[in-house]
This record gives sequence, C-alpha cells and structure tokens, in this order.
Amino acid sequence: MHRTFDVPRFLFLDRDGVINVRPINNYVKAIGEFVFENKALEAIGILSKQFEKIFVITNQQGVGKGMMTEQKLDEVHAFMKQKVAEFGGKLEDVFFCPHLHTKHCLCRKPNIGLALKARKQYPELQFSKTIMVGDTLNDMLFGKKLKMKTVLINTDLTLARKHSDVVDNMFDSLYDFALFIQNNNIISSKALFK
Repeated sequence: MHRTFDVPRFLFLDRDGVINVRPINNYVKAIGEFVFENKALEAIGILSKQFEKIFVITNQQGVGKGMMTEQKLDEVHAFMKQKVAEFGGKLEDVFFCPHLHTKHCLCRKPNIGLALKARKQYPELQFSKTIMVGDTLNDMLFGKKLKMKTVLINTDLTLARKHSDVVDNMFDSLYDFALFIQNNNIISSKALFK
C-alpha cells in the first residue's frame, strides 16, 4: 500500500557519502580532498530538472574540532557548486552545522535547526513537499521530524529494514535515485514511497 504524499518540489541532500566520498575517520578539509561519488555530478544534473530547488544539509564538526576553518569549508562548497553547474545541475544553497556532536546544538542533524534556517532564507520551502536524501540514520530521523519523505543512500539492506519506520526508500547511489526519478515521473508515480 502506498502512502499519500504532496508532490515533491524540493530536495535536501546530505553531503558526505551522498555527493562526495566520505573520508574514513576523517573530514574533507580542502578542495583537494573532495572526491565526488561515482556519477554524483550527473545525478544532480538530472535531479535539478525534476526539483525546483536542491539544498545541501550537512554536519561538519571538523570545523568545531579545529581541523579546518569555515573559510576552507566555504571554498570546498564553492568548488562543489561550480562542478555541479558544469554538469548542468544547480545546488541552491548549502547549510552546515560546524559544531561538535557533544555540544548538542539545535542545528546538528538529526535536530532540525538547519532546515529552519533554510526555510527562513527561502520562505517558499515546504517540508511536506521535500525529500531528504542521506546515507545515515541521522539523516532519516532529521527528515521524519519534519514530515519529509526519506531516501537512504546505502548498500546495507539491514539498516533500511531495521529502521523501516523512518526510511521510505533506499538506493545504492544518488545516481540510481536520480535515474529512478527521471524514469518514473515523480509527479504521477507513487512508486518511490512505500
């Protein structure tokens, strides 16, 4: 049985593990360390034709740990947006939490502060018409707190099954998700959501 849903107009993307390769026990501290996931640039190009606006929502506690500055992080994000544009895509904006997870701040996912900040800057943003795409449970919890549909980018079926209450669908990569959206008109198809 399919759940009813508002036609999605907006897309929230996590960064590490979705757009770029997640460094193991480390952080992307400079442009030279930023490596796009396979076909992620093509994926965002496809998705940019399907959604009104795409936002990146990301925890970046490497700043709070003193491993990079916000200026360096801004440079990485400018590089990311430029490369996306070269592939015909558009990232409207990037919202990040620089704080340590031990600070329990309101902007660190799964808390919803970044989403509220995004809506303050973009009043047209409607969470009920937004899909959250991420690779962790925190991304899924973040989306569900805001009544969004959630898509897990992961190859571990166990994770999706264990947390089926917060995971609406799962794909191996952002590119697989983008192809599904492209090939199944999201406006008329409820196949994306259980």
